[in-house]
Amino acid sequence: MEDAVNGGRLSAAVQKLKQKKGKANGVSGVFTVIGCNVGLAALSLFCGVSAFFTPLFRGDWFTKLSYLFMGTGHFARGQKLKGTLYLAVQIAFIVFIAAFGAKNLYLFFRGMASGGTIGRIPTTESDVYDEELGEYGKVVGDNSFTIIIYAILTLAVCGVFLALYLSCVRGAARAEQLARLGQTAPTLRQELHSLLGKNFHKTLLALPLLGLAVFTVIPLITMIFIAFTNYSTLTGFSGEVPEHLVSWVGLKNFVGIFGGSRALSSTFLRVLGWTLLWAVAATFSNYFIGMIFAILIQKKGIRGKKFFRTVFVSTIAVPQFISLLLLSKMMDAESGIITEWLSKIGIPFRFGFSIPDTRIAILLVNTWVGVPYSMLICSGILMNVPSSMYEAAQIDGAGPVTVFFKITLPYMLHVTAPYLITQFVSNVNNFNVIYLLSGGGPADNLLYSDNAKGTDLLVTWLYSLSIGETKDYRLASVIGIIVFLVSGILSLIVYNRTGAVKKEEEFS
Repeated sequence: MEDAVNGGRLSAAVQKLKQKKGKANGVSGVFTVIGCNVGLAALSLFCGVSAFFTPLFRGDWFTKLSYLFMGTGHFARGQKLKGTLYLAVQIAFIVFIAAFGAKNLYLFFRGMASGGTIGRIPTTESDVYDEELGEYGKVVGDNSFTIIIYAILTLAVCGVFLALYLSCVRGAARAEQLARLGQTAPTLRQELHSLLGKNFHKTLLALPLLGLAVFTVIPLITMIFIAFTNYSTLTGFSGEVPEHLVSWVGLKNFVGIFGGSRALSSTFLRVLGWTLLWAVAATFSNYFIGMIFAILIQKKGIRGKKFFRTVFVSTIAVPQFISLLLLSKMMDAESGIITEWLSKIGIPFRFGFSIPDTRIAILLVNTWVGVPYSMLICSGILMNVPSSMYEAAQIDGAGPVTVFFKITLPYMLHVTAPYLITQFVSNVNNFNVIYLLSGGGPADNLLYSDNAKGTDLLVTWLYSLSIGETKDYRLASVIGIIVFLVSGILSLIVYNRTGAVKKEEEFS
């Protein structure tokens, strides 16, 4: 009875949060949605923890022993092979932690707790003279970066083990319930066979999730941790063996970029401003020009529609990096053919030397390579606009401009809102266009150090910091986190204010 009452209260709380989330609107609604999602996650976690410990108090001794020795409950229910595998996983995990993981976790969290170094023993010169190298050798100490990587991998292994542990406990409780009902628990062969049947979706998702964890989540977590250290060549990093240990510095790197260092913070604000200006201009110029071309091609009476579509598709077939490198050579300030043509008609053009000229040229080239994609997407959507809406507008006497702003544009924005947000995020991180055309240049004397240039976006600045002479990974990691936050927050705010959310019922 008590469980039913508690379950009813939890269900009511969940429904209340969902209703509040559904009513959220505007910029403040974004934070309301985030708060509701956090609340729902907390309730889900509470329910999960409660369900996990229930068998510990209500199950038999075999189920209870499964909390200490994995596979015990499965052995008792006749699932010997499955129980053996669970027990082997537990033994392997204990050996892994004792022989490898515990040491790296200790060195990792020891420095974090005390604000000290990651590792204890620095690399020092040896007293033994190496005649072949003509110098004294080195006593190799702890590698701070290796410790960070191994600690994160250890945490990942702990996460996998925790998932298997929960699966073991739930499986033992489920096997006990089936035994009480006089039923037989499924064998390991039957469960594996189900992965090719009703649970085949889990099999298909396993490999992508593994790839996501290895190539996205782990590098992202590594970047976040490095942002709170002093990891760069300035701290002694010189390749494979650091000469000094990397130290935890807390929020020092973030304070420096947000005002602690005037030169660095002013450079960051200039690069951030150009990044946002570029992202907005590049996204909407491609979108609206592509939409205009699509409307013109779709318009009745226009001949050669197939020809124009073929031309646009052909431009997409050419690899983008080839187009960008070719245009970069054509706009060269000294020998570029475009520069020569413009100079003959009296238009000064200094690509790579003048920041305004270079930025305008980059926007125009991005339009050249991006409009065909937008045109094809808009063409497909325009074919699905209900003709009755246009017929009603003609009867009411609406002109082409009114029809566009009252019917075509709202419909297009509703359907393509997720596409626009994706394009905006892509342009914030548009490395190819900037790097292949201008390399981030020309140089700007007002910017911090030689790593930041006049047309650098945050992502290209991050790249320059990572491969430059200083290899300032700490600052590059901070910028990477900021790029992620800017992209995520702006995407949430913009999407929450689009017609795709506010007017969903009108277009369904």
